[in-house]
Amino acid sequence: MNKEQLLIGDIGGTNARFALIKTGSNRYSDEEILQCKDFAGPIEAIQEYLRRSGNSKPEAICLAVAGPVRNGNVCLTNNHWQVQTSELIDFFKIEHVKLLNDFEAIAYSLPVLSGEEFKVIGEIVTPSFTNSNLTVGVVGPGTGLGAAALLKRDGRLHALVTEAGHVGFAPENSMQLEMLKILQKEFGHVSDEQLLSGPGLENIYKALAKIKDIFAEPLSAAEIFESGNSNQVAVSSIEMFLQILGQVVGNFVLSTGAFDGVYIGGGMMQRYPERLSSSAFRTAFENKGCHKEIMEKIPTILITHSHPGLLGAGCVANSMLKQN
Repeated sequence: MNKEQLLIGDIGGTNARFALIKTGSNRYSDEEILQCKDFAGPIEAIQEYLRRSGNSKPEAICLAVAGPVRNGNVCLTNNHWQVQTSELIDFFKIEHVKLLNDFEAIAYSLPVLSGEEFKVIGEIVTPSFTNSNLTVGVVGPGTGLGAAALLKRDGRLHALVTEAGHVGFAPENSMQLEMLKILQKEFGHVSDEQLLSGPGLENIYKALAKIKDIFAEPLSAAEIFESGNSNQVAVSSIEMFLQILGQVVGNFVLSTGAFDGVYIGGGMMQRYPERLSSSAFRTAFENKGCHKEIMEKIPTILITHSHPGLLGAGCVANSMLKQN
């Protein structure tokens, strides 16, 4: 492999997505998706990727992984793989290896997103990453609910990794309170993730059908979004989902001080940008009592780049080499 090329990856519960990036660049190439179930672990998958792409040892490896990273190790949440920095260093005999939480990687991608790779929700202009100091957040519903913040201090970027998706859900109206009571009987502790995710939308759908005492045919999250106006429970579920998303994103801003802007990531909202724009999301986001005037001035931005985790991993891979 050309020593200017770095190996990056984004590993989830089902897929491992790999690509190459050149030093000094923030755009990757040679992207390929492998099925995690086909490999014993990341080393075997990386070997296969390098074989298919006709390359040998990388100069550096940076992987975004769907799970909490502890001391350079991670057991993926929905995957049999274990990823260890030390094993990758020893096997590939390279010095520069980094594991990132998946939303940590997305956070690092935010400064390099181009204008075609995001959509502003509302009328507030996007933050300027040329400022020497700022704080932004990113929240994303998908299989779960991820969240991270990105701080820029004296020109240097620092990601704040969180497990904010597991914060307890706080209802803001009587319907949400009824929904919480129903879900508490099933789950005990009801986190934001149990409403703001694919399974979370399904939980909202079932709870609303019970509250309204209406028979609702069991549907997946995708089927709920695609069911159309004929299924009023599905319509109400989507409206509730997007309202709660605004509430939770607003809470995250207040909790982290991300007053320069907050981005929406994850696959769910990328598929339905117009629904998000026309929903109560922004109203719910701003509805923070005495801080409403502050919230009204904070931009909310939908990420439309298909794989920002790879983009962020590339940025970190480049920064590793600069620091050494």
